[in-house]
Amino acid sequence: MTRIVSYTATTADEGTRLDACLAACGAYASRSQAASYIEEGKVFVNGVTVPKKHAVHAGDTIVYEAVETPVRSTMRGEDIPLDIRYEDDDLLVISKQAGLVCHPSQDHWDGTLVNALIFHCGADHLCNVQGEDDRLGIVHRLDRDTTGLMLAAKTDIAGAALMDDIRDRAVDRHYLTLVQGVIPHETGMVDAPIMRAPTERTRMAVGDGLSARDAITTFRVLERFEPGAKDDGYTLLDCKLFTGRTHQIRVHMNYIKHACVGDPVYGAGHESTQLGLERQFLHSYRLEFDHPTTEEHLSFADALPDDLHEALCLIADRSRGLTEAGEEMRDLIRVDERP
Repeated sequence: MTRIVSYTATTADEGTRLDACLAACGAYASRSQAASYIEEGKVFVNGVTVPKKHAVHAGDTIVYEAVETPVRSTMRGEDIPLDIRYEDDDLLVISKQAGLVCHPSQDHWDGTLVNALIFHCGADHLCNVQGEDDRLGIVHRLDRDTTGLMLAAKTDIAGAALMDDIRDRAVDRHYLTLVQGVIPHETGMVDAPIMRAPTERTRMAVGDGLSARDAITTFRVLERFEPGAKDDGYTLLDCKLFTGRTHQIRVHMNYIKHACVGDPVYGAGHESTQLGLERQFLHSYRLEFDHPTTEEHLSFADALPDDLHEALCLIADRSRGLTEAGEEMRDLIRVDERP
């Protein structure tokens, strides 16, 4: 159930950031939750939407959307398989499977990565830098049906450091994606701000509204596939994230008219162009960062999972060959395993 609430800022709120003000007055459970609602355009100050860092003035009328959610029990551990690639006293690197939601939401109270982390580590041995029990261990996220490498933190010190490094672009994150159409140039960059779509709240879009946040994705072409009878061909890309916006690669690829294959939200085209996939072709294959405690440089790689590999096998005979960048990644994209 959704309700609209009004709050009048007091002298104590003078000069406070909007997200901090909403958290302090109890409008939302935390500053991060308040920021999320502000970015979604669900908060108005004196009748207009403003950024989360907007400074509040005494007397401002703040109207916000509050969602009354069912009362749920304290977060509990669940015995959900985790593919752990690295673990120590500070952090874990896992390869997330498709279908696993990172943390609880209104539609997924249980069966999430947080539940799995609590079972594996114990709630007292996971960071809580976001101040919410349903975000234990989480420092960044992957979409439900995006697979591959991601970080989780055990201590608040490690969690805060990793979140800062991600924000400062010190964590190197690369993804493999197959997109619709043949991209002729070898490299590219999409520098386009992302915001909540104004007409469909479950979608993100490139835009310049007040809630828009900068978003930068670069890519290298690894392999191209000839057009077929019912498609315009395909291009396999190595994408690098310089920012971490919701659905960033999916939105940026759609924006340049090369939607990710199999994407149920931003994809386009006939069912036959999805190559049998029931999810987006998007896999977090590389993660590099400096350990927040030891300062050791760590690097991890994760080859394509079977369903994405099988999609490439279907069009293997249409390949124009690997690019120089593709040859460097021959093992990770499992070229020699194709029929």
